[in-house]
Amino acid sequence: RDHDMQWDFWTLSPESAHQVTWLMGDRGIPKTYRHMNGYSSHTYMWANAKGERFWVKYHFKTDQGVESLTQEEADRIAGEDSDYHRRDLFDSIAKGDHPSWTLKVQIMPFEDAATYRYNPFDLTKVWPHGDYPLHEVGKLTLDRNPTDFHTEIEQAAFEPNNLVPGVGVSPDKMLLARVFAYADAHRARLGVNYKQIPVNKPQCPVHSYTKDGAMRVENVSDPVYAPNSKGGPKADPERYPYVEKWNASGEFIRAAYTLREDDDDFGQPGTLVREVMSDAEREHLVSNIAGHLSDGVSEPVLKRAFEYWRKVDEDLGARVEKAMK
Repeated sequence: RDHDMQWDFWTLSPESAHQVTWLMGDRGIPKTYRHMNGYSSHTYMWANAKGERFWVKYHFKTDQGVESLTQEEADRIAGEDSDYHRRDLFDSIAKGDHPSWTLKVQIMPFEDAATYRYNPFDLTKVWPHGDYPLHEVGKLTLDRNPTDFHTEIEQAAFEPNNLVPGVGVSPDKMLLARVFAYADAHRARLGVNYKQIPVNKPQCPVHSYTKDGAMRVENVSDPVYAPNSKGGPKADPERYPYVEKWNASGEFIRAAYTLREDDDDFGQPGTLVREVMSDAEREHLVSNIAGHLSDGVSEPVLKRAFEYWRKVDEDLGARVEKAMK
């Protein structure tokens, strides 16, 4: 990777600051897959049996505890064993030390989204837990390794448009793009009938008019058109009403989000540095940033990088610049 190109992009994209602060911090180099959290990042919709709608964010909290590597440890391990993370996960499961994550969600009433101080659909923002606390939902446990890497791993097709009734998407622009893009990528990589591959096949019957194409293996007897009088599947909106929806107002245009009361690109990363990180973590952050900047970043880009980090936190920016002298 060309570090000059990377920082040229980041410093011209201030919305990247929150993610880059996380990336350059301790949690940017997890000790193992078992010792890191997982997040939906995107906002999704939940609808209950009464038709009431809520916005949600998913948090998979590791039960093994969050642990990280230093840059020096990561450099050494990458040179010694490039499959280190995968091997650790496989070996842990094989010996019965099954890693698990507790699933928690933040829940926002549907109407709150219109007036919340942050844009709740902005992928670069988090919802402070003081506003919307975590609620425990369940647990994810990995208790079996694949027996065939190709069929169970390389042919797996995950996509955010794979939703069950009661779960929907939100106006998050990146999520809406991924709803289309992931399925397109799978069709290109695995073929149009990738959902008939056993690892991707639903556990319950699915009725649709998606037929034909290469590598189709399920036989059908109903027509390929709808509506029809031949007994083909049809929707039952009375039994299964479509409630996972939202409306929009104003004009549809290609533009950045309209900023809200507390919306800016550097506020939340600044809070992360000053209020969440410890002194040791801040020291590691400075070291990691300086180490990355010192590897081939040109002077004009370097100057922008110092300003970028000063906008996150004045002291952090000064320490990064001093470390580069």
